[in-house]
Amino acid sequence: MKTILLRPTDVLFFRDGRPMDGSLAGHGAAWPLPTVVSAAFHAALHQADLEQATGQKIHHHLRGRNGIYDTNRQPDRKFGSLKTAGPFPVYKDGDTENWHFSRPADAQLAGSTKPTLLPRQVDRSTTPSSLAPELNYPVTNTGKATKDKLEAWWSEGAWNAYLGTLPRNRLAAQCSFKNDSDFADTEHFIGIGIDPNTGVQDGERLYSASYLRLREGWGLGTLATAPEQDFNDSAGDHDLICSLLKGDGGRIVIGGQQRACSAKFVGKTGSRLPLPLGKADDFTVADGRYLVKWILLSPAIWPEILENQQKGVKLHSGGWLPNWIEPGSGRVLLKADDTERGERENRNAWRVRVGKLLPFSARLVAAIVPKPLIVTGWALPNGTDRPDGGAKSTHLAVPAGAVYYFEATTAAEAQKLANALNWHGTTHGLEIKNRRSTLLGEKGFGLGVCGTWHFFSGGGMKNQRI
Repeated sequence: MKTILLRPTDVLFFRDGRPMDGSLAGHGAAWPLPTVVSAAFHAALHQADLEQATGQKIHHHLRGRNGIYDTNRQPDRKFGSLKTAGPFPVYKDGDTENWHFSRPADAQLAGSTKPTLLPRQVDRSTTPSSLAPELNYPVTNTGKATKDKLEAWWSEGAWNAYLGTLPRNRLAAQCSFKNDSDFADTEHFIGIGIDPNTGVQDGERLYSASYLRLREGWGLGTLATAPEQDFNDSAGDHDLICSLLKGDGGRIVIGGQQRACSAKFVGKTGSRLPLPLGKADDFTVADGRYLVKWILLSPAIWPEILENQQKGVKLHSGGWLPNWIEPGSGRVLLKADDTERGERENRNAWRVRVGKLLPFSARLVAAIVPKPLIVTGWALPNGTDRPDGGAKSTHLAVPAGAVYYFEATTAAEAQKLANALNWHGTTHGLEIKNRRSTLLGEKGFGLGVCGTWHFFSGGGMKNQRI
């Protein structure tokens, strides 16, 4: 993937689904979700019209969603190969960039990477508990109660120190902790409503809006790729993103109200991506079990799945519980062996082969899940499934920083589980291999890293309800 830094030329506006009437400002100054960046690059590719500009053909596919396609129409949809990740706050100083990511939910000490929330071994058969049936252990705070304000963002170096993994370079080894106010300000303005039929101000409705202004030196770090096998730019690259930004940088319109950002490639092609590296071995062992934890770097969406007996699909509540975790038992349902589709492997044959693979010998035992994020959007009309356009489905996403604790039966199973959950798989940070969100994975949801954990060994809290 190409590493790109977006530098806004003005304030940015990222409106959510809440109203903007009277004193309600619409919360437009929140940090943007991954869907915003994906939509920005998708729109930029359409606007660039690379087929007309280069004379080369780009793959087209059929319209439709949820597996429903209009086969009577000619394929007219483009850029289905686009994959993005981010945005993340990035401070650029000269030729170096310092990337930041949401704080892990189990680290509750200001200015420190030490985990302070730890699972506690309890006897579920004798201890009253309101835990979900998938979870064996409650998570206990090992620190003292405090009102200190916790930093919302950790640098890449702080994450590597927290995980116990090697940094990319000397700058990435430095720990820093930031709040939103350290790199962005919120500005408020009054606007006049727009008539949707004429596209001009209606002179009747007034609204208040909040905007995000990044401080000097800060930008939105993103990763993007749009490979096209039959497309070649002047440099011989098959990636449409290279042609879009033309090597020396370009312009991307992001968010609402047509706010523009300069876009420039950073980093070296083929080098390690600027995301924290997850742990892949040397996990803590307790009572013969290998302890692996998985922390989200970006939000994840796990929807409710209804039962379908004909297809052998079982009911799954989704929400906080990943769809690849078996309800009730907490068993990991991901396949433990090679699930990559071969270059010449038929899709049906690939599905049959993967279906016969055995799952991991591991299970979920504890979790820390903060309040959900609301993910929604607006669709333009099309002739297949949205003739009138309108609001997209609203999803509740598990936020970045959520922590899931696993137990594996052997060191080999723990290593395989980590390779399946780490965003980089076995590539040592050279490529995004795993996006463990059921929905919107191609838009950057479901990126995570693995670490290890140990049990809380303190006393007290006996005979208390968990």
